[in-house]
Order: sequence, then C-alpha cells, then structure tokens
Amino acid sequence: MGDLVGGFRYLLAGQRWVFANGRWLGFGLLPGLVSLVLYAGALVGLGFGADDLTAWATPFADDWSSPWLALFRGFLTALVFALGLFLAVITFTAVTLLIGQPFYESLSEQVDRTEGGEVPESGRGLWQDLWISGRDSVRLLLRVVLYGILLFALGFVPVIGQTVVPAIGFCVSGYFLTQELTSVALQRRRVDLGGQLALLRGRRALALGFGVPLVLAFLVPLVAVFLMPGAVAGATLMGRHLLGEDTGREDAGRKDAPADSGAAPAGEFSPPPSW
Repeated sequence: MGDLVGGFRYLLAGQRWVFANGRWLGFGLLPGLVSLVLYAGALVGLGFGADDLTAWATPFADDWSSPWLALFRGFLTALVFALGLFLAVITFTAVTLLIGQPFYESLSEQVDRTEGGEVPESGRGLWQDLWISGRDSVRLLLRVVLYGILLFALGFVPVIGQTVVPAIGFCVSGYFLTQELTSVALQRRRVDLGGQLALLRGRRALALGFGVPLVLAFLVPLVAVFLMPGAVAGATLMGRHLLGEDTGREDAGRKDAPADSGAAPAGEFSPPPSW
C-alpha cells in the first residue's frame, strides 16, 4: 500500500513541479497539442468512414433482409470505432513522447537540474534517440495489444468479464504508461528497455500508483494534453528514486548513512520533495 500511495505522490509532485515552473508547462504542452490534433482528425475520419469500411468488408451480407443487415453492420461499425478509440488511447502517450522527444528531454533534464547533482546525458544524437524511442514504443505496443486481445476475450466471461477484467485492463495500461514516461529519464541514463522493465517489475505497486490514476484521468477529453508535462516531470523524479539517485538527499545529516547507498531497496519509499 505504501508504494501505491508513493507512486501517486510522485505523480502529484510532477504536476506541482510544472506549475511552479510555468514556462516549462507551456513548453511541454506543445507536443500534446500536436498529437491531439492528429488523433482528432484520424478519429473524425474513422467516424465518417467506418460504415463504408464495414460495408466493403462484408459483401456477403448485401442480400440480407432488414433489419438484420442494418443491425449486423451497425454493430461492426461501432466495434471498428471502439477499436480505433482503444488504439488511440494506448498509443497517444507513445506518439506524443516521440513527437516531443526534444521537448520532454529538456524538461526532464531541468527536473534533474533542480534536484541537484549530475544531469545525465545519453551522449547520442537526436535521430538515434528517436529511433530507440520509436523502436521501444513499437515493442511495448505489441505487448499491450497481446494483453488487450486476451482481456477482450476474457470480457465475455459472465460477471468476471464486467468487473475484474476491466480493473486488470486499467492496471496493465497504467503499468506500461509508467514505463513509457520513465523511459524519458532512464533512456538518458542509458538504461535499455529490458533494464527499465526490470526496475518496474521490482516496484510494481509504485508503477501502478503512478500510472493507473493517470490512465483514468486520460479518459477525460483534453486532460492528457495538460497532464503530460507534469507526468514526465513526476516520472523523472520516480526514475531517480528507482536508481537510488535521491538517497543522498534523504540520507543527508544522518550519522549512520552509508557512504554509497545505491538503489533504494524494494518495499521502501522515499517521499518526493514538496515544492
């Protein structure tokens, strides 16, 4: 329970950071606004074209009598749009991070700078970072789609499919959303995708406490755009904690503090600073 609350506190800490540094809030909004326009256009186009798509895909139903033809194609049209909406939700963050790579890199570096100590740099060029980010996003998307197919199938199980399965779905989405956001800071530290997932596996509750509330908030239109800068800031703070980079501040002034504390042990939580 402590880690669940701790993850949520990191999310709040990131939002406080960007509102305390208003220039970075505006700076971090730009990629989200670009992504929002692109996704809105795609969904509007899908809304107008979904019925034509289902009619093209089901020529065998052309001779069906009314009302079965309308009901069948109406159901498929709704299913196509729901699938498009689902894909939009699970890919929005990845696409926004890809579009806003330079923006969020700078924001994450500024968070590190305000926290004190060394500001890590990957030493790679922009295009190399974009390639790594895009490649990792595709690999994660494939995992999410596999989980989505499994959960979709389980959704037809009576009672469990309408209660437990949606809750698991939010947890899966929140976990991978946390990975995508922490990757901004961890990638600068040359922690590859396998290392990032290993860090989060050791602190699943912390990752869920950060990601699940964010997924729920992202269901509200436009909220994702305004929360993204603070989410990147909070994920940077949490990434520092996962790597033990904030232990120096936590141990300062303690006579029994070890010379090199390393990564924080699983199960302990160092609360984020208050601004």
